[in-house]
Amino acid sequence: MSLLKKIAGETAVYGLSTVVGRLLNYLLVPLHTLVFLPNEYGIYSYLYSYIGFLMITLTYGFETAFFRFSQDEKKETWSTAIISLTTSTAFFVLLFFIFRNNIADLIEINQHPEYITWFTLIIAFDVLSAIPFAKLRLQGKAFQFAGIKIINILTNIALNVFFLWLCPKLIEQGDSWQWLNSIYNSNIGIGYIFIANLVASGLTLLLLLPHYFQQKLHFNFALWKKMMRYATPLLLVGIAAMVNEVLDRILLKKLLSGTDEYINAQIGIYSACYKLAILMTLFTQAYRMAVEPFFFSTSKQKNATIQYAQLMHYFVFFAGLVFIGVNFFIDIFKYFISNQSYWAGLKVVPILLMANLFLGIYFNLSVWYKLTDKTIYAAIISVIGASITIVLNYLLIPKIGFYGSAWATMLVYLSMCILSLVWGKKYYPVPYNLLKIASLLLLALLLFVIDFYWINYFSSFYAYTFKLFFITIYLAVGYALFFHTKKMLFKTKK
Repeated sequence: MSLLKKIAGETAVYGLSTVVGRLLNYLLVPLHTLVFLPNEYGIYSYLYSYIGFLMITLTYGFETAFFRFSQDEKKETWSTAIISLTTSTAFFVLLFFIFRNNIADLIEINQHPEYITWFTLIIAFDVLSAIPFAKLRLQGKAFQFAGIKIINILTNIALNVFFLWLCPKLIEQGDSWQWLNSIYNSNIGIGYIFIANLVASGLTLLLLLPHYFQQKLHFNFALWKKMMRYATPLLLVGIAAMVNEVLDRILLKKLLSGTDEYINAQIGIYSACYKLAILMTLFTQAYRMAVEPFFFSTSKQKNATIQYAQLMHYFVFFAGLVFIGVNFFIDIFKYFISNQSYWAGLKVVPILLMANLFLGIYFNLSVWYKLTDKTIYAAIISVIGASITIVLNYLLIPKIGFYGSAWATMLVYLSMCILSLVWGKKYYPVPYNLLKIASLLLLALLLFVIDFYWINYFSSFYAYTFKLFFITIYLAVGYALFFHTKKMLFKTKK
């Protein structure tokens, strides 16, 4: 089977749960921006930033460690990982329940300590689902993986629509629907987003629960220590990744000047426009789901590094297409944000698209430290990246607001790509064709600049004609660079 066909097929299946699933979740953006004002949406985005940090901390790199050590001791690795995560999660739940009021005060939601309860359970359910999901990926059960993910997403969407739109509409109809007041309280507001997430996460864990009882659980302490040594640097990587991904919303809250309503509105505008860059994120995540197990399973093949280089070329080609596609038709994509008051931040979308493209490139480059067990370098790169994120946000937010956060994100991911490339050449050389990669990315940027500063001022007919012509140019150049060459036969040698 050709490499392209194999990875594309698995990416498509995982895309059923990541790309299609996230796109379904993406449909909540019009609902949320319709129901909530920017300052209310900003509060929701701000609070969810903390969930990202806690999820990474409580899984502490054991998903990747599970992939790594399952190659040698599959049963022992499974049970050791499950017992470890279950024990630590139980301690976390107990701790947060005891100190929930103090935590609510700390993150400035003292009027809603119930949010801490809901957050705690959401995180616990998601953490306990992590290893069963990893097991499905390792076993190649992509359809089962996708099915459970889709159930989670559809449940979340259905409950959001029910509480935020259907209940208020029905109650307005008259006495025949007043019984809904027994289950609906308009004062809960954004809290219904968290309740919907909680129910969906609980249902997901329930569906995965049979995996916990498929084999006898046995804790191997020696194996656990090896897994921890391998995973601890990845924990730092994950925390640093969260710094790069969501700390900007927390820092916007701290560094912007103005009233609370204004600051929350700025966070809301930035977060809503960030969603328009989600197509790049979705593509990267679906690709990662498919290719991460592939990295480990083919690492001992003679032509492994050639295959990894080919995968990088594939990724850059399609990611570049996503970049120009979203930017060329931003006047259409913007309508996913229902309220025009959010459109003030649309100019951050190209910056964030390119940032996520660099993040995808970094993921491809990361193969070297994962396969050589030099995950300490991942930690170093990520800590450097997180440090740059913090410094740039502190410097730029007071001057240019959320645009500073967007530029910081892009520059950080570019810096991480450069560091990983330099160190990777030393410890695990992969024959990437950097000239071709850079050429295609520069072409995508050039086409975007021409479109942004010139084509967008044409009438719609001529503008769209030029946009489609530019896309054709990109496809032709990309095909010539990465596909139409005898030296790049995308076949897996037996």
